[in-house]
Amino acid sequence: MAARQAVGSGAQETCGLDRILEALKLLLSPGGSGSSSLQVTKHDVLLATLKSNLSALEDKFLKDPQWKNLKLLRDEIADKAEWPQNSVDVTWSFTSQTLLLLLCLKETMIRLAANFNPGKPNPRTPEVAPALSPDALSISQQKTVQFVLQFVVTLGICPYLMPGVGVPLRYRTEFGAVVQDVVCFDAAPDATRRLYTSCKALLNVAQHTSLGSLIFCHHFGDIAAGLCQLGFCPTKRKLLTPAEEVLTEEERTLSRGALRDMLDQVYQPLAVRELLILQGGPPQSCTDVKTQMRCRAPAWLRRLCGQLLSERLMRPNGVQAVVRGILEGAGAGAAGGSDAEVTAADWKKCDLIAKILASCPQQSLSPENYYRDICPQVLDLFHFQDKLTARQFQRVATTTFITLSRERPHLAAKYLLQPVLAPLHRCLNTAELSESDMVPGTILVTEEELSRCIEDVFKVYVVGNEPLTVLMDSLLPVLGVLFLLYCFTKQSVSHIRSLCQEILLWILGKLERKKAIASLKGFAGLDKAVPSLHSLCQFRVATQGGIMITIKEAISDEDEDEALYQKVSSEQGRVEHLGDLLSHCQECGLAGDFFIFCLKELTHVASENETELKTEPFSSKSLLELEQHQTLLVEGQERKLLVLQLMAVLCERMSEQIFTNVTQVVDFVAATLQRACASLAHQAESTVESQTLSMSMGLVAVMLGGAVQLKSSDFAVLKQLLPLLEKVSNTYPDPVIQELAVDLRITISTHGAFATEAVSMAAQSTLNRKDLEGKIEEQQQTSHERPTDVAHSHLEQQQSHETAPQTGLQSNAPIIPQGVNEPSTTTSQKSGSVTTEQLQEVLLSAYDPQIPTRAAALRTLSHWIEQREAKALEMQEKLLKIFLENLEHEDTFVYLSAIQGVALLSDVYPEKILPDLLAQYDSSKDKHTPETRMKVGEVLMRIVRALDMVSKYREPLIHTFLRGVRDPDGAHRASSLANLGELCQRLDFLLGSVVHEVTACLIAVAKTDGEVQVRRAAIHVVVLLLRGLSQKATEVLSAVLKDLYHLLKHVVCLEPDDVAKLHAQLALEELDDIMKNFLFPPQKLEKKIMVLP
Repeated sequence: MAARQAVGSGAQETCGLDRILEALKLLLSPGGSGSSSLQVTKHDVLLATLKSNLSALEDKFLKDPQWKNLKLLRDEIADKAEWPQNSVDVTWSFTSQTLLLLLCLKETMIRLAANFNPGKPNPRTPEVAPALSPDALSISQQKTVQFVLQFVVTLGICPYLMPGVGVPLRYRTEFGAVVQDVVCFDAAPDATRRLYTSCKALLNVAQHTSLGSLIFCHHFGDIAAGLCQLGFCPTKRKLLTPAEEVLTEEERTLSRGALRDMLDQVYQPLAVRELLILQGGPPQSCTDVKTQMRCRAPAWLRRLCGQLLSERLMRPNGVQAVVRGILEGAGAGAAGGSDAEVTAADWKKCDLIAKILASCPQQSLSPENYYRDICPQVLDLFHFQDKLTARQFQRVATTTFITLSRERPHLAAKYLLQPVLAPLHRCLNTAELSESDMVPGTILVTEEELSRCIEDVFKVYVVGNEPLTVLMDSLLPVLGVLFLLYCFTKQSVSHIRSLCQEILLWILGKLERKKAIASLKGFAGLDKAVPSLHSLCQFRVATQGGIMITIKEAISDEDEDEALYQKVSSEQGRVEHLGDLLSHCQECGLAGDFFIFCLKELTHVASENETELKTEPFSSKSLLELEQHQTLLVEGQERKLLVLQLMAVLCERMSEQIFTNVTQVVDFVAATLQRACASLAHQAESTVESQTLSMSMGLVAVMLGGAVQLKSSDFAVLKQLLPLLEKVSNTYPDPVIQELAVDLRITISTHGAFATEAVSMAAQSTLNRKDLEGKIEEQQQTSHERPTDVAHSHLEQQQSHETAPQTGLQSNAPIIPQGVNEPSTTTSQKSGSVTTEQLQEVLLSAYDPQIPTRAAALRTLSHWIEQREAKALEMQEKLLKIFLENLEHEDTFVYLSAIQGVALLSDVYPEKILPDLLAQYDSSKDKHTPETRMKVGEVLMRIVRALDMVSKYREPLIHTFLRGVRDPDGAHRASSLANLGELCQRLDFLLGSVVHEVTACLIAVAKTDGEVQVRRAAIHVVVLLLRGLSQKATEVLSAVLKDLYHLLKHVVCLEPDDVAKLHAQLALEELDDIMKNFLFPPQKLEKKIMVLP
């Protein structure tokens, strides 16, 4: 025996891998029947092939001396083996011999690796690869081993699994169905013993790293199924024969231990996936036999797999293993590809994983312990960098987050929401900062923390889109910080700006309307009780382009003004950013509700102004009370200014669709009526209040007039206006408003069954005014580009209804004339298309007290003049009178419209209009106000720019402007110089003999005038003159160029005003360029071709 062991030991040393692999190939050879002989479905062919290969192997061992060492090694391992190698069943004999050869391969590889000494690397050739270990298998050898393992598992494990344990062999391949039929279960050894032997031997072979990876990567599920059956299957069952061999309890215990050890060793997602396959799906009613077989797993196996999966889940990084195990099999992660896109959209799979993670296992001590371990791993799923994996993992994390919040809100708030929102809670004004954190410059929240926090909140709230109570309540306290962060990101480029905006829009849309309004009040600074950023904290731009939160630096006395400026500008920016945010909330109605809230605050401001006047005398108060009183007054003034600023921003940013339902319109009208009543009570009525009240009541008339289809519920809402309308009808001084208020009360009370003519008139007037204001707004937007096109928008449509009859209501809500309100549909009218009636109506509207109506009439007349309408041109003198009278109006839009009309009329009849304008411009202060003369100067400026034959009127224009330079009014002198500069620019060579007069005037004014504005204008005329003449300046100004140069140098050296110096420097630069081009003309590379006669 000792001699045999010595020989075996020597054989083990001399036996090589090639010989063992040759023996394995011999067992797998098809036996000369072709490459597909083993795939034939006939049983006798398969059995004959297996017997032939076994006989061939034994012949090699007996007859070939080169196989002696391998035979000795096999016999040695066979003696140590505890299972019978021979059996009547050929399949088991084949499996047994294959397992012995695999054990030989393992022992040989271990011995070769132990005896391998690679030696020291040569430093002269460091690029040379290190020596390969002798136990390494080539690619072809690995394929041979894989084929052998497939045979072992197919013949030694799969046939002996119970129904429902693993995937049945007959449904894998056609060869599997053949194997299932040729295995003889009645022959010794017992099926359970065969299964135990195969699993134990394969686990023994898998102890070598290379062989273990080949085994577990492809056959882990079958081995795990066998170990589950061996270790956990109930033993109470009817034996087939009394002498049947049964596993001992020790062997069952070893099987259970081997299963757990194997699960701990392998790649955890692989273990999770295979356990899920073993566990099977839920019971299904299906007619397919194959589906029924795969779905019918024993109860004990389902319980076991559930327990093992829970153990995988509660391990470190168990959540990631479970997620990868489920998703990677469908195309995620390393096994990605085109299928990964399908998996990313499979929300059902994400819901399944979320339910698994949210369910507390039975073996956990308590749900709180389980969630304390699991929730940090769930949050880690948000932070994967790989794009494909990150998208799928984030969906799983979001779904899990929502599921946990729905089923366990208390634990989700503690272990999920608090960690996510911790960076924002850390800088709240309600948080207590430690002394170490209060050091100026300390980074309270790093760039990475803040970016990760905002991204996680976006993924949970916006992507998850589940307005659960616990989610809303958790985010509500940090909304103030989130809004301030959004405002800070608007100052520069930031990748989290859109995330902050989407989060704020989502939460404002999902909150109850009262809570949303309260949050907006906190954003605007109207409610100091809303949590916000700590007073010591500030946002700063980080080094990587993100944002961090730091402690403010101490403010010195020198920086107090700068700090005050920063505070005011930040508050103003905050209101503007709030307006931008609300512009996205118009469809849901939030913007309208907040607008109505601000209107009500305006009413409170009016009432508070009255109470502030009734204060106790200061002599009856202590110093502390006086200080507190002053503080309250300052805070009250700040609040009032803030409300006014909010109203201005909302009116500017919101569109006409701000109100989305009847209730909001009624609230708006109610707020307007309340403010009007408050103004009447304080005797503070104004034109603006009167017009607003008229417009709001007209809005109600429009609703009652049929513009909106009202229901019975809408009339119930409208009835809240009845007390306010009654108060207006009793207290408002205007009888027209009183009458309209009474009529509106009657119409609302009767649900529209009775409506007076005054209601219809008010509705029509409001609609007309709205159309006109829309046209005027368009005109204002285009007036700076082409002034003559402004009135053109009023002539694009022709009137489709008759003018309503005149009533007393017109004093506050005028009916727009036919020619102004609804112009013609043609964009270019032909001469004579304007009727006398239309012209008369427009002329009357030019004197209307309502500014929009008057301005629209003036623009319409200007357009008719531009289009050379015969009816309008016949009344040129009257039109000139109307335009000149409207120049006196104080409203900008009115007198600018008049200026445009006069300029167009002068373009048509310059010889008749221009002398009158020059006389009016040249008149004294007694005849016309300085403002009117300035407006006439603007008209002359436009005429100079528009006249093609400006040279014809050179003398009167220049003389008028030169006389204006001597006017005692400084503004008029500056206006005259500006007009003179424009005229000289366009005269070019026609400047002629007056060039000396102009130059002398400019030199005298620039050196002697006492007003800096006039001196600036004089120097600017020189700039315009040189810039307009350009290269022609050396010819036109040849006689005075030297004088102008001396003037400019004088201004640069002696002028105290910096702006005038700047104008002079610009003029010198222009002159320098002109002289350089004159003395050194640019060289042109050109070739002239001359044709000789």
